[in-house]
Amino acid sequence: MPGKSFAEPVVLRQRHGKRIAVSVLQEQIMCFRDAIGIKEQEVEEMTKNKSQEKDEKVTDMTEWKKDHMDYIVRATACGGQIRAFAATTRNLVEQAREIHQTSPVCTAALGRLLTAGTMMGIMLKGEDDLMTMTIKGDGPMQGLTVTADAKGRVKGFVYNPNVWNAPKYKGKLDVGGAIGRGTLTVVRDQAFGEPYSSQVELLTGEIAEDLTSYFVTSEQVPSSVGLGVLVNPDQTVEQAGGFIIQLMPGFTDETVDKLEASLKKIHSVTQLLEEGLSPEEILQKILGDMDLELLDTVPAEFYCNCSRERVTKVLLSIGEKDIQEMIDEGKPVELACHFCGKKYSFSVDELKILLAAAKARKQRG
Repeated sequence: MPGKSFAEPVVLRQRHGKRIAVSVLQEQIMCFRDAIGIKEQEVEEMTKNKSQEKDEKVTDMTEWKKDHMDYIVRATACGGQIRAFAATTRNLVEQAREIHQTSPVCTAALGRLLTAGTMMGIMLKGEDDLMTMTIKGDGPMQGLTVTADAKGRVKGFVYNPNVWNAPKYKGKLDVGGAIGRGTLTVVRDQAFGEPYSSQVELLTGEIAEDLTSYFVTSEQVPSSVGLGVLVNPDQTVEQAGGFIIQLMPGFTDETVDKLEASLKKIHSVTQLLEEGLSPEEILQKILGDMDLELLDTVPAEFYCNCSRERVTKVLLSIGEKDIQEMIDEGKPVELACHFCGKKYSFSVDELKILLAAAKARKQRG
């Protein structure tokens, strides 16, 4: 039976006199209803850069889908009180699985974080901005890292890709158990200015709940995050996708009530994908009666920008002593990219050139 997740009951809690609705799916759906400390920002924020990167955004999906399957849809609802993202990512998650030869539970974990990365990446304001999410845990998986840009491109890897743990129950991969207790760190690297870093404790290790906690704690944005990866018995990826729905400044109780009621009806993200629903249809299912407005579509892909030049710079940075030791061994050195697995070989003669360059750099100061 394919590995997937099923819904848990909706939980209502009381805190500081305010009602917080937490729609918990083991598939990772969580909706926080706490308006305390919301950042002041324009309700229209997500439409500011609508005219940018037109070459990256697709309007004729019928033609585009003939050659591509992974993409993100961006939308608003309730007159701008809600902004929403939904993505289908089966191809890029399968590509990551093939690169890293991940076990099913690691495929699910990496696929969830990659999917979230596609949607969070296009939230970045600058065209050249980057975002890196790192999860570190005390479980056998140890952790995983995903980097995303503003164009829907992601890359990632798992620290230990060969974890085989018992499922929570039949058909339910235990991602939280494989990751364990730990932290989620999000670094936003702006093209201009210092990187912004924020860290939160993992709530469950199931990733979507942890990202929801990040949005509420670090960005003060009440959010509902749903992520799903369905793994076939042969370990390939059958379906992958997700959504992020966020309440914007000025939202009303009526909007929250509608959103909460709609989310209660969602069984799991993978079920929606199994039903053949597209990202547009997923958003329609959740927000269809809330004046949903689809804004644009962005292709999503697994993309690594590693190069021989970048790897050469890494070699130069390790110092003269280590380069000399490599030369003394008298064998070529092979370095592999953590993200895409591409290998770069340096001969002894090339290492000698690098050593000379390192010494010259040191002399210059």
